[in-house]
Amino acid sequence: MATTELSGLVQVDPFRWRLPKGGRMLVDGLVYLDRPLIELVGKDLSLSQVANVAALPGIVGHSLAMPDVHQGYGFPIGGVAAFRPDTGIVSPGGVGYDINCGVRLLRSSLRREDLAAHAGALLEALFARIPSGVGSQHQELRLGPKALDEVLRHGAAWAVRNGFGVPADLAHIENGGCLDWADPGQVSRRALERGHGQLGTLGSGNHFVEVGYVDRIYDPEVAEAFGLFQDQMTVFIHTGSRGLGHQVCDDAIRQLAAASRRYGIALPDRELCCAPIGSPEGQAYLAAMAAAANFAFANRQLITQAVRDTVSLVFGLGAGRLGLDLVYDVCHNIAKKELHEVAGKTLELIVHRKGATRAFPAGHPEVPEAYRQVGQPVLIPGDMGRASYVLVGTPRAMSETFGSACHGAGRVLSRHAAIKAARGRNVVQELAAAGVLVRGASRGTVVEEMPEAYKDVQQVVHVVHEAGLARKVARLKPVVVIKG
Repeated sequence: MATTELSGLVQVDPFRWRLPKGGRMLVDGLVYLDRPLIELVGKDLSLSQVANVAALPGIVGHSLAMPDVHQGYGFPIGGVAAFRPDTGIVSPGGVGYDINCGVRLLRSSLRREDLAAHAGALLEALFARIPSGVGSQHQELRLGPKALDEVLRHGAAWAVRNGFGVPADLAHIENGGCLDWADPGQVSRRALERGHGQLGTLGSGNHFVEVGYVDRIYDPEVAEAFGLFQDQMTVFIHTGSRGLGHQVCDDAIRQLAAASRRYGIALPDRELCCAPIGSPEGQAYLAAMAAAANFAFANRQLITQAVRDTVSLVFGLGAGRLGLDLVYDVCHNIAKKELHEVAGKTLELIVHRKGATRAFPAGHPEVPEAYRQVGQPVLIPGDMGRASYVLVGTPRAMSETFGSACHGAGRVLSRHAAIKAARGRNVVQELAAAGVLVRGASRGTVVEEMPEAYKDVQQVVHVVHEAGLARKVARLKPVVVIKG
């Protein structure tokens, strides 16, 4: 074994590094990186955040970091931690501000050459149809109190019942597109005000709709099970719970900061404010967070229908000819009740995934029936200039990471640093020259999200694959991208 000069990491194998228990840590940290990625991680505080999370009460197993890890609010982005229901805590910093930010993938019956013939028109039509940008509102859909309450209780099912999608979509969404312990009564008036006009909107930052194609198949059997084939047109949709989820997190941080003091929880970082899972404060946060998560499921469902309608219009084809079916939808920022085996016993834990993706293996009852023989689709978007990946969950992820893998490439430049690095350049023209058409709500958004702002997703996925957390199935290339 070797120890790096960075934060005392001990190498376990070429893709695993242990952060030994020390100080107030209750468990070891376990970090999935290769040597080139370690050099990037050493430039921020994410490893210190892994250690801080390891000091929280009731943590089980390891404080985990995926290969896209980077510094976040309290917990690192790319972090996973599970807590016992009796002695453990729940923390809004372990979920993040964009509750249930997540990604879904649509397949189609169209091919790469079909997309090439309509790319420009599709870019403009999608940008016109799907509201995007900071504070974007849906001008044609303003939810009244009763309808918003239904969205927060039922998530994607509300959307399907109201004509945004088909019932088959629900079978291909994590948890069926609804966390059933949601309680809209725990969501503040301010959060409801922020959410009532934002359903069906993309938002800003790293949110996007990306139309591309299957560039390479690694595992033909699993790809066929997922309905993917070479040169097939695909659509990624990445967004979350918008202002409503942000406000739920903001409210919870204030409330749980006070709760941490009330319950005598010694915090290594005030951004890790939390409450015992069984406490009134902890239960209230979980109920409000689930309501915001359901809003996000519904949001992606409405955008899915907008994509289907837009593609149909641009290509002049009906739904049956398009075949725009949902492959899968996964959460990135979430705390969920899940059953996992700990020391030979099956326990219900609260698993925090912040910038991480569930990656359940073949045979797991929560994997959709259509995929149960092969495992859950694991969707890993990269950046808008290079590639994205589809992987499949494995038993090793279940035993090591509570069934989790990375969620993307992970930022390597801050938004400010990206703007500075792009000074004097025309990123949109550079991407067009490389065959990728981009429209953003502002030039600033596109620049902040330029490919160099992210790690190379190929390297990140390589670590996940070689570590055995998920196996590569297919690589997708972007052609048309709208950014928030």
